[in-house]
Amino acid sequence: MDTIFALSSGQPPAGIGVIRVTGPQAFAAVEAIAGKLPQPRKAMRALFSSVSRETLDDGLVITFPGPNSVTGEDLAEFHCHGGRAVIAAVERALGEVEGCRRAEPGEFTRRAFANGKIDLSEAEGLADLLSAETEIQRRSAMAMAGGALSRQVEDWRLELLRLSAQVEAVLDFDDEDDVAALPAAFGEALAALGDELDQALSAPQAETLREGFRVALAGPPNAGKSTLFNALVESEAAITAEIAGTTRDVLTQSIALGGVPFTFVDMAGLRDDSSDTIETIGIDRARGEIARADLVLWLGPEGEGPQGAWEIDAQADLSGHLRKQSPRQRLSAVTGEGMAELRQALITEARLAMPKPGQAALNARQRARLEEASAALASAESEQDPLLVAENLRRVRQAFDALVGRTSTEDVLDTLFGRFCIGK
Repeated sequence: MDTIFALSSGQPPAGIGVIRVTGPQAFAAVEAIAGKLPQPRKAMRALFSSVSRETLDDGLVITFPGPNSVTGEDLAEFHCHGGRAVIAAVERALGEVEGCRRAEPGEFTRRAFANGKIDLSEAEGLADLLSAETEIQRRSAMAMAGGALSRQVEDWRLELLRLSAQVEAVLDFDDEDDVAALPAAFGEALAALGDELDQALSAPQAETLREGFRVALAGPPNAGKSTLFNALVESEAAITAEIAGTTRDVLTQSIALGGVPFTFVDMAGLRDDSSDTIETIGIDRARGEIARADLVLWLGPEGEGPQGAWEIDAQADLSGHLRKQSPRQRLSAVTGEGMAELRQALITEARLAMPKPGQAALNARQRARLEEASAALASAESEQDPLLVAENLRRVRQAFDALVGRTSTEDVLDTLFGRFCIGK
């Protein structure tokens, strides 16, 4: 196996640059560049030199012998000055050490996974943590990276093994009176485990957390959608005019309000009498966005919006404006009237769809595996034949193993670790 290296701190220039090395030649690389090995986990000051003994920098080196390192292999860190030339020189020197090469994106974390230091769900949490932009995203990613889901799955798995043992006892000793049938509480235990899986599946989804609570602004032309959109995202992102059909395509903007990620969507005005081909395409796309949105703000005639939409009376500043009788919010994006109340209402609504602080959120892959486990468990509950019960419990166990990466395909791993930056 190759020894890999990469800059694991921020891009230069910086005060300090940390270059990580992991693999069978990691300590040989330390001796080649720093001159000798320090005591494990103790920083040693050293002059860093190239293979030709040219001095490159004056810094610190730390070693972490495997398997008690983050990758499970011998690992070393070179702490050098964070200038571009210094970092490039140290990396060039590492590349000259036999068996050493630059790491691919996510390769450090992939080795940690391969060596059993983290499981697949923890790796996914770490990937989310690296891309987190809001506090709620950070907290959920920390919960996942810290093993919240892994611990839950392990608890489920232990209960499943206990239930499977009862079924195996019946199959192995079906001629013995004391184990001729499953215990009376067996079905109750299956149902209780199924309830826990269903509760986990009903929790907020990671995609909503990652992409933001999606709010679509809908209504006919000239209803004030683009003006409200600009006010919500606090920029002149959308063109506004009194000409009907000004907005022809979908415009999205992602921002954070109160620490909650949002994606606001402006779109073409809805009408059935447009003779403009381009506008018609925009209207079709707008209908698709309405179906996709987590929430629709309806700025059109009262009662004509999609089911579940919020009635918004958006042009309260205009004289002669026909006021809605029972709007969720009455406002003017031009004067700012009611905008603070709308933002707060949106934050409150979005938080209901987001994981609670510190709660792990399931992504699409994790939900699919958990749905497989839930379906197999439901099948086990409906069966009377112990053989069929045992087979369905085996399917549940397979789904749990796939959920945390005990069994994973290479394409799943390639997709996941490709999300990481080089050096992680």
